[in-house]
Amino acid sequence: MVHSKPQPRLLSLAVIAALCATPQAWAQDDAAAQSDGDKEATTLATMTVTAQKREEAIQDVPISVTTLPEQLLQDTGVRDIKDMQILVPGLTVTSTQNEAITTARIRGIGTVGDNVGLESSVGVVIDGVYRPRNSVGFGDLGQLERVEVLKGPQGTVFGKNTSAGVINVVTRRPSFTQSAEGEVTVGNYGAVGLAGSYNDAFNDSAAFSVYAAKRKRDGWMDVETGSGPRSETDDYDQNYHTLRGKLLIEPNEDLEILLSGDFTSRDENCCTAVQTTVGGTAAILNALVGGQAVAAPGDDPFDHVAYSNRPTSQSIEDKGVSAEVNWTLPWMGGATLTSITAQREWQSVNGLDYDFSTADILYRSPEEDESFTGFDTFSQEFRLTGSTDRIDWMVGLFYSDEDLDRTETYRIGAHYEPYLSVALLSLVNPALAASPTAPLFLSEATGLPFGTVFAGLGADDQYKQNAKSTALFTNNTWHATDALDLTLGLRYTRDEKTLDSAYSNPNGSPGCSAMLGPNGQAGISAALLARGVPAAALPQVIPQVIGYGCLPWANPLHNGRVTHQESEDKEWSGTLKAAYRWNEKVMTYVSAARGYKGGGFNLDRVQSSDGLSSGGTGIVPVNDTSFPGEFVDSYELGAKTTWADGTLLLNATLFYQKYEDFQLNSFLGTSFVVRSIPEVVSQGLDSEILWQPRAVPGLMLQGGLMYTDSTFGDSIPGGDFVEPTGALYKLPGATMPFAPEWSGSLAVTYEWDFSDTLIGRFNIGAKYMGDYNTGSDLDVEKDQDAYTIVNARVGFGSSSGRWMVELWAQNLTDTEYVQVGFDGPLQNVSPVPGNPFNTYDAFLGAPRMYGMTLRLRY
Repeated sequence: MVHSKPQPRLLSLAVIAALCATPQAWAQDDAAAQSDGDKEATTLATMTVTAQKREEAIQDVPISVTTLPEQLLQDTGVRDIKDMQILVPGLTVTSTQNEAITTARIRGIGTVGDNVGLESSVGVVIDGVYRPRNSVGFGDLGQLERVEVLKGPQGTVFGKNTSAGVINVVTRRPSFTQSAEGEVTVGNYGAVGLAGSYNDAFNDSAAFSVYAAKRKRDGWMDVETGSGPRSETDDYDQNYHTLRGKLLIEPNEDLEILLSGDFTSRDENCCTAVQTTVGGTAAILNALVGGQAVAAPGDDPFDHVAYSNRPTSQSIEDKGVSAEVNWTLPWMGGATLTSITAQREWQSVNGLDYDFSTADILYRSPEEDESFTGFDTFSQEFRLTGSTDRIDWMVGLFYSDEDLDRTETYRIGAHYEPYLSVALLSLVNPALAASPTAPLFLSEATGLPFGTVFAGLGADDQYKQNAKSTALFTNNTWHATDALDLTLGLRYTRDEKTLDSAYSNPNGSPGCSAMLGPNGQAGISAALLARGVPAAALPQVIPQVIGYGCLPWANPLHNGRVTHQESEDKEWSGTLKAAYRWNEKVMTYVSAARGYKGGGFNLDRVQSSDGLSSGGTGIVPVNDTSFPGEFVDSYELGAKTTWADGTLLLNATLFYQKYEDFQLNSFLGTSFVVRSIPEVVSQGLDSEILWQPRAVPGLMLQGGLMYTDSTFGDSIPGGDFVEPTGALYKLPGATMPFAPEWSGSLAVTYEWDFSDTLIGRFNIGAKYMGDYNTGSDLDVEKDQDAYTIVNARVGFGSSSGRWMVELWAQNLTDTEYVQVGFDGPLQNVSPVPGNPFNTYDAFLGAPRMYGMTLRLRY
């Protein structure tokens, strides 16, 4: 059940503790924090990361990694993995039908998240625990210590399936010094946020921390609901609760135990889409509803007006516990045994208006028995790490057991049958669609009473998947000389998956049944001939009518099917690196890596394009929905340089990544299809700068610039890729979606003293994205022009850090851009550009948000 929330009393107690704790207790901690800040300002080169599962100076790690420290994350308003993309060139994070569907891409590579059967190419790891999908890492992450974005395959160190990179999130650990923090935020769109934390020690060997947050906001998208039954007139609102707790136990100097638990609940409305290109389907929809069903041609989609007659309410719950044990073994030369055990549950219920209009065509009810996706995941990782004078070594074991349950339904509304009747006739001859009897076409063709051809619960499918993954891995660095390091990493992975699927059509799908029956083609022929369609055109038109009449949710050939599928992958992956430190300022490295992401099953109705003897095409159910694993060969040549006595870091990496059997998930207007692309190449240059000039105390600059050339291979087999009729014919040899040639980010922070007791702090951060396509089929209607997003924050407060007031804005310039463009469901009939019949929709980026935050710390 997705309905429980943290009790308001718990949230209130955490915030009251943060606001009312005794100030005198923290003076010593404040001084320590100031001292730490001064040390960091002196030498940025000593910044540490855990990119290789041990703390190392960032300039010594032969990996392209962007490190985002706590203060920078706070200055730019980062609360989840979607927020942080403004700080990382080459990283894009998008969401579509609901906030449970989130996709991260690095260097133009990622796995579209709309189909939970596909795991993510970009892994998300939070406090050492691998998360099964990007969307599971989307939510309030609490008090962040730092975030590391590692680019390229990382499978020999992090979790599994990290063929494109890793977002490694490290949250703040308990300390043995008492402290409390509070935060109150207000903003436009009625935004209100309340957060608080408390940290204390039970004794010299045990400390704990607790964090709680509650955030609400009205929606920024206005919704025209038509005749309903949707009652909400806005969308993209915010309403979530978060509670996190940690207990640190250090019984002796060799043993450390960290117990963690967290719970997040979201009850919101998301996500409607707008029309970016309005085709001939709009007139049909408008006629059905007797008004405006979608945007009118020429309307500005960035007026933030969407059309939806059905609820888009979403309820998302994420909770889990973990135990991390670090045990130093003196009898093994000080080696450390680390164990991370985690049990997590994540589930989502989402309503959806499939047609994104006020016409009642196709929808999904926001009820658990009609819309449910749930993960129940157990994971265990053991690592043994140690070092000698010449070798830093690590060996480990990773195991995960994931149960995935999914319920997928399609409800057919009252306008479905007349809409499809008129649309089909308009494809044959637009003049036929103008007839007053056009809505009756399918009723006449099937001999069924009007209103019964397509109606009710068309599909109710249940998927139960179990995935077990076991891996042995090692990552070792040999200090061959004082200047030369050689690193070898290997991983052996065994993935086992089973999927049980049960398909049903509760309404019996009478329309398609009639079309496939013994008199089906005769009835369609008679209805077409009666409307003046030439007999010579019938062989072409009849299969088209049957194809649209037997779309997946209306196809009785699925009804009663029960399938069982199994897969097993046993694969090696690994890396080899050589790093040479020329002097204290310059380190260069070269690396080669083989990455792997497991195969899986498409959790959607899949129909073949082989056709039937009855004349229909593309309606034969496919029992085998599997797709193979994804592989990448990656090569990097990088340099990490340190200047100005450690206050200036300049790093750059040349990269070349060649993917085999790249898993492409595409929405083709009626369903999601998964295609294995034989070859995808991503290559380019990734550069970063971090500068804290001595001449301007308090100034910090962090930024990066990335050039990327990510393309599909020239030859892709399959009918979908044949020009001009294949839905994906634009892909061979083309630039990949979400892969701008140039992208860059820059964040500037300046802190200064107003007086002996007051300070000011200013931050401005910007992310530039060159033009790119936002659709997996590369339709030109889904192109996004280059744009820049700017966030800014200015504050003043006490120099001790006890309080600060901040004014902030996200998307300060109110930049208009599209997250994802897609074919209007049932409103797109041809992949040929400029077809006047086609309508295209899009999920927009958020508009300008601004507000004020009060922070208190004691």
